[in-house]
Amino acid sequence: MTGGGDLTFRCPDCGEAMTVNESMRDALLDHGCVVCGSTVSTAAFSPVDGG
Repeated sequence: MTGGGDLTFRCPDCGEAMTVNESMRDALLDHGCVVCGSTVSTAAFSPVDGG
């Protein structure tokens, strides 16, 4: 199974965590966290651990 560049997003403000793809990452960077509206930076994203 290929990940397709999936990332883990964790909101630095509310702690919401979810797996996102690159287009979802771009939307979060543009519009903020979907849960709390907090501004999001690239530091909130990390590669999905395929363990």
